[in-house]
Amino acid sequence: MSAARPLTTLRTLAVIAALPLLLTACGYGSKSTDDGKQTPAAAAGAKKLSVDEVKIGYFPNLTHATALVGVQEGLFQKELGGTTIKPSTFNAGPSEIEALNAGSIDIGWIGPSPSINGYTKSDGKNLRIIGGSASGGVKLVVNPKKIKSLKDVKGKKIATPQLGNTQDVAFLNWIADQGWKVDAESGKGDVSVVRTDNKITPDAYKSGSIDGAWVPEPTASKLVAEGGKVLLDESTLWPDKKFVITNIIVSQKFLKAHPDVVEAVLRGSVKTNAWINANPDEAKAAANKALEKLSGKALPAAVIDPAWKSVQFTDDPLASTLNTEAEHAVKAGLLEKPDLKGIYDLTLLNKVLKAEGKSEIDEAGLGAE
Repeated sequence: MSAARPLTTLRTLAVIAALPLLLTACGYGSKSTDDGKQTPAAAAGAKKLSVDEVKIGYFPNLTHATALVGVQEGLFQKELGGTTIKPSTFNAGPSEIEALNAGSIDIGWIGPSPSINGYTKSDGKNLRIIGGSASGGVKLVVNPKKIKSLKDVKGKKIATPQLGNTQDVAFLNWIADQGWKVDAESGKGDVSVVRTDNKITPDAYKSGSIDGAWVPEPTASKLVAEGGKVLLDESTLWPDKKFVITNIIVSQKFLKAHPDVVEAVLRGSVKTNAWINANPDEAKAAANKALEKLSGKALPAAVIDPAWKSVQFTDDPLASTLNTEAEHAVKAGLLEKPDLKGIYDLTLLNKVLKAEGKSEIDEAGLGAE
């Protein structure tokens, strides 16, 4: 990647990041929800770390299941001892980045595009990616009556969650690879890219206002439950079928002041991922229980079973794929070529992995000095 100073990213995202009221009005990241009601309390008499409380953020969806399960099962709290954990949930990346910048959260689970956007907009001063969480779990689901093959996508209306978000960038890149033309910002062209909040995408599909969607789980499986067909799994487009869908980020200020707390959260994440992978059925149930607490409704088996199988939980942030995703955003015209050197600091993660007898993870040349 170029070492030139990053300039501007997607104009719409810049407005979103700057205006909290617009975030709420657009549905692109409503106010965070304090999820303290589902948080196991710190053990009485347990020793506190260097801070009384750590504030974490994540989304109430399956690609953030490490956070859902780690909080639900008390695996983070166990590592934090007397330091309490305060979780909040978000509907989209820009609002979580805003919360991190404001100090409303210290550590967050988030996708690659908002990580890149947040890092470049601050000239590399606000966050670091400190670990991985999930890979995969993104699909192109279509109405089989209207779209029977990949070439039939041309001329159709396909939803993505948000202008410039991770799935939007991936879909625009796929469109370009087909030789088709679409104006990235308007979504108009050989394919109509309809930016639609994941919460309303299934209703838009049922009403016929969209012909399909390039979306993460569990939205993809909700569309299948409504009669949609998986036309393409994004993992098939990546080497080894792996690409980052969820990172762990931290405020650089918090990382510098409280490395012991960050290390404890990373230990909790590594142990949670190990437990998820060793106990997939129990972990799926725990994630669904957490979702029920957050939304008031558990996912039905017809949705959560296939959705869960398509997500891989990993400590590796898959740094090389983040670099590729940034290149895709540049290619789409949504991002000027960024300097991502320093976006990763995997020092504490590798310390935790070494203690667990696991291999260290490479930063793909994008590590902090």
